[in-house]
Amino acid sequence: MQGILNVIGVGPGDPELLTLKAVRIIKESPVLCVPKGREEGSSLALSIVEKAVDLKGKEIIESHFPMVKTRTQREEKNGLDDKWNEIAETILGKLRKGAYVAFLTLGDPALYSTFFYLYDKLLELQPDLDIRIIPGVSSVNASAARAGISLGLGNDRIAVLPANYMNDLKPALESFDTVVLMKVSKVFNEIVEMLSDMNLIENAVCISNAGMDDEKIFRNIREAGEEDLNYFSTLIVKK
Repeated sequence: MQGILNVIGVGPGDPELLTLKAVRIIKESPVLCVPKGREEGSSLALSIVEKAVDLKGKEIIESHFPMVKTRTQREEKNGLDDKWNEIAETILGKLRKGAYVAFLTLGDPALYSTFFYLYDKLLELQPDLDIRIIPGVSSVNASAARAGISLGLGNDRIAVLPANYMNDLKPALESFDTVVLMKVSKVFNEIVEMLSDMNLIENAVCISNAGMDDEKIFRNIREAGEEDLNYFSTLIVKK
């Protein structure tokens, strides 16, 4: 009998934000697959889970997921196929033996998740695969909650954008009532300048590492220095 692959959103960093369903399925899964951004690094998703669940006796597969920015970039880098195939075959090997596998991913699986780079590859190799997605608290929701901001009310229009992949953010800032800019660290100075020119600088809040031990919130975003920003820095602009 073939096993089931559960893709579990573990939230943005605070282990208490794991859902009851996520905790139950992790406890029931003998095999965990966890992504990490660097070959020699460790998995942040795993570090969150191990604070809430006893992982003793579980098989843990740590896989380095190549970082690609866009679908186009993924298609252009044909050499990545070998890596995706390797990870997919490892997971499928466990499922074919009947094991239940939990794939852990930060935040919510449906929002800029590492897993969906792998999803198509798994179904290509085995179309009848049973994949179940368990939602989690996204960094967008966690950042708004920590900053005490409502993302939208009534007929407000909301945009969520990966800032460091956008060539021109101005149209979004002009068109939407709330704009959430993710991954702002590499373009932070340009964003600050743009918001200042648009008289929106006072409408912005920067949240770095929402829900983690080293969380920082800047209501005056000019006070955020380079050392305060990283991949998990989010900026919310609310008109």
